[in-house]
Amino acid sequence: MIQALPMQETTTQWVTVCSIDQILPNTGVCALIKGKQVAIFRVGSTNNIYAIDNYDPFSKAFVLSRGIVGDRNGVAKVASPIYKQNFSLQTGQCLDDETVSISTFLARVEAGQVQVNL
Repeated sequence: MIQALPMQETTTQWVTVCSIDQILPNTGVCALIKGKQVAIFRVGSTNNIYAIDNYDPFSKAFVLSRGIVGDRNGVAKVASPIYKQNFSLQTGQCLDDETVSISTFLARVEAGQVQVNL
């Protein structure tokens, strides 16, 4: 798990997590930000970054950062490594059960650094 760097106080509350180079294309990492486990995904070899809750509501485990990154009908998604439910990386909506969704967070790459806004 990556430990987020100390936050610099700003009005936007962006937290620097790691260098973009520390996340391999089409994989995720877990970061502890303000006591919350956040799964951060890099889609492709670009700077497309998504941040979602690391908690899988189906297996009741903090494992989504270990999931399989992919695409379903043009929607970037991650499949849970336990029971394989798919979650949209943009909205957090479960693509297999419309009654379930998880939190998403703003994420960006600035000067080669991945930042998340809780």
